[in-house]
Order: sequence, then structure tokens, then C-alpha cells
Amino acid sequence: MSFFVASGLALAAIFFIGFIVSYLPGRHHWLIARATAFLALLVSIGYPLIEWLITGQTPALIPVLMGLLVALLGWVIIGYSSRYLEGESRERMFVHAILFTIACVFTLISTTHLLILAVAWTGTSISLHYLLTFYRERKAAQVVAHKKFIVSRLGEVALGVALILIYLELDTLSINTIAASLSVMNELTLPLQFAAVLFALAAVLKTAQLPLHGWIIQVMEAPTPVSALMHAGVVNIGGYVLITMATLINMSIPAQLLLVVVGSITAVLAGWVMMTRISIKVRLAWSTCAQMGFMLMEIGLGLYELAFLHLIAHSIYKGHAFLAAGDAVKQAEHKDYLPSWAEPKGIIMSLLVATALIIASLLIWQWLLPTFLLASEIIVILVFALAPLLWYQKTFSAKLFTLGTVRVLGIANLYYAWHLVFSQIMPSAASDNLPQLIWIIFSFGLLYFAQIAVIKYSNSRLLRVCFPWIYNGFYLDETFTRLTFKIWPLKLSPVQAETKVNRRINSSGESA
Repeated sequence: MSFFVASGLALAAIFFIGFIVSYLPGRHHWLIARATAFLALLVSIGYPLIEWLITGQTPALIPVLMGLLVALLGWVIIGYSSRYLEGESRERMFVHAILFTIACVFTLISTTHLLILAVAWTGTSISLHYLLTFYRERKAAQVVAHKKFIVSRLGEVALGVALILIYLELDTLSINTIAASLSVMNELTLPLQFAAVLFALAAVLKTAQLPLHGWIIQVMEAPTPVSALMHAGVVNIGGYVLITMATLINMSIPAQLLLVVVGSITAVLAGWVMMTRISIKVRLAWSTCAQMGFMLMEIGLGLYELAFLHLIAHSIYKGHAFLAAGDAVKQAEHKDYLPSWAEPKGIIMSLLVATALIIASLLIWQWLLPTFLLASEIIVILVFALAPLLWYQKTFSAKLFTLGTVRVLGIANLYYAWHLVFSQIMPSAASDNLPQLIWIIFSFGLLYFAQIAVIKYSNSRLLRVCFPWIYNGFYLDETFTRLTFKIWPLKLSPVQAETKVNRRINSSGESA
């Protein structure tokens, strides 16, 4: 057994044992949860060191980083939850559910068998359902959890059919064996093509892509630690599964097209909607929807090392953002995607300067390492992502421009170093394809300049007409909700709390 599998199973076992022990009578469930999370964090750090000392070889980076990421998030979220939920009537249930959820995540990232992966992914979703309905007396929580339950089950049906097709075609569900079999094939058979598309569809369903995104926007009825766990960890699993199955996705043009088109459209539309929202947590939820779209788009383009970086960065950022959501004043200072003082001419110049800096850095890397290659799509993404660092206030400021230049160069070169390491580990299908390059420029440009228009021309007639549509997410979720609830109606459970607590009415006449 490899150290990767052994360490992953050890981490999963720690949380499964913690889950079982938390059922013991007494008031020590939070102590058990914190001890479980801390022990897992120590193992995630110590196991790679043991492997290095015993074998003298550098541990595999992807499983090490994933194990450390999940362990760190679990430790932080459980510690926060123990203070946030102390004294709640159902806090013991919360401990059971969160330990089981994280145990399933560790199982998923450590297994090399697709059936175990599918079961663990399903277990993660089902246990998350209990966390989302922590406040059972809240009707909205029950409705949203029901919507997520429907979408998740559809994703699992797609995943199950994909596994059947792969097994019938290759007579195995071992991820390593599947990759070896595909490596000697010139093209996929029709059943494998369908399997690849179904994997992509499962990821689309599980990562809250439009128009099946409503549940992730409306889960604010759950406790804040649940939002952090879901946005920082659980929703990212779809991207990790696709990266794991990169060999299959690389050989399927339909699957790649599905990911690029759905992901980019979701990213653009969700980015627009995010700008119209005032609530910090709702803005963060729309941001997650958009970021998942970007990640799926990157995978569809074959930029797996960029998608993996995106996964890790998004997990850390969203975990912190939700746990610090109470700092609303500070968040409000950065509420705009673009600073209100960014002028159109300055923005265009920033794009040109960022392009020059990024390409110049790339040429230096290629001079030092002639084999260093970078797809044009990555350059475009870096330009749009880093250009805002060069914006200046009202008039040109040499000090701010110099600081922005240093930041652009620093981040660009950090990414080049990341690309150098991880492009050797992950299979890549990235190529300088003109149609997809045009599509990426169009998508990012549409998002970029539409948001400039919203800030600079907010009083225009066109924007006043479009605002209700953007604010309401183009009414996509309402259509999906009506359809699904006709097919699978929700039976709301009795609300005991409402018989004991009188509803308060505030001065405006709205429910408190």
C-alpha cells in the first residue's frame, strides 16, 4: 500500500472513529471533535515527513496538499463551531454530521477506486443535508435542503451510469488501471464518451452551475460554519473528481465543451449578479457559484494545474471569508469588483501594461528553461486577473503604479513556478486553439467591461431595465424550483418551535 493511500485512509479512519466516539454519553462531544480534528492535522503534516525520512523520496504533492487542506479546514471550522454553537439544542447532532462529512471527504480524496469515490461523494452530500437543516424550525432551510437533495441525487445518477459504462467497457473501476488502459487508446469508444460527459455533468450538478445553482445561494439559513464547510470544501469536490479523471476528460471533446460553455456562462452571469447584492454572505455565495464556473472552465480547457491552484486558493479564501463574515464593515469597503475611482482609460492602459509584464516574464522563463511552455489561454486569464493591481486613483501615481507592477510581476512569477512543478504531475490538454481563445477573451471581456459599465453608468436607461433581471439571477432558479417541486413536492415537517415562540414584528412591519 502506498503512503498516499495509507495516509488518506488513516485520516479518514481518525474522523470515522471520532464520529463513533462522539455518540458516547456525556457532554464531551466538542472535546472529541476538536481532538479528532487536531490529530488529523498532525497526521496530515507528519505522514509526508515520515515517508520522506523512510524512503528518501519527495511525497506526491497533490495528495499531500489535499490532505493538509482538508485537515486544516476541518480543524479551523470545528474549533469555530465549538464556540459558535455552544449551548444549541442540537449541537451533538452537528458534531456527528460534521465529523462524518469530513471523514467522507478524506475517503474520497484518498481512494483509487471509483466505486468508493462515488459512495464517499454521496455520503458527503447526505451528511451535509443534516447540517443544512440544523435549524429544523426554519421553513426556508427545509426548502433549500430539499432543492439541494434533488440536484445532488441527479448528479449521483449521472455518476452511477458513468461507472457502469466504464466497468462494462474496461472491466475495472480502478482509477490507475483506467488511466493505463486509456493511455494506449487513440480515441474513446462511444460508451466511454458518454461516461466522460456524465462525469462532467455530475460535476456541473454538484458545483452549483446555472440554472441549478439556487440551493447554494439560499443556504444561509444554516449556521455560518456550515456555509464555510460547504463553500470552502464540499462544493469543490466536483473539480477534484474531474482532475482525478483528467485522462478520461482529456480524450472527450463533448465533455470539455460542456465544461467550458457551462462554466464560462455561469462565471459571467454569477459575476454580474454578485455586484447587485448587498448581503455579505449572499455575495460570497454568488462568488462561489462564479468561481466554480471558472474552475470547470479551466478543466475543460485542459488547464489542470491552474484549476488545482484555483481549488486550493478558493477553499482557503472562502473558509476565511465566511468565518469572518461578521466583519461586514470591512467587507463593505471592498464591495465592488472594480474600485469606484478606476477610470476607463486607466483600465485599458493597465490591461496593456499587465500584458507586457506577463509576456516579458514568460520570455525570461523560456530563456532560462527552453522547455517551459504556457498556453495562450493562461496568459489571457493572468492578464484579466492581474490588471486591477495596476489601477491608480483619479490621476497617475508613480508610487501606486510601481507597487502594482511589483505585485503583477510577483504573482505572475509565482504562478509560473507553480506551473513548472504541477504541469509535470498532471496531464495537460491545453493547446493554442483559436476558437476557444476567442471565447475566453469574449467571456472575460464581457464580465470585465460589463462591471465597469455598472459602476460608471449606473443611471443609464439600459442598466435600469436590466437591473431587476440581474438582481434576481435572470429568474433561472424560480423556473427550476417550480419544475422540480412539481415532480418531487416537499412535505414540510412540523415546526415545534413556532408553538413556543411568538414571532416578533419589527417597526417596519416585516418579520424579525
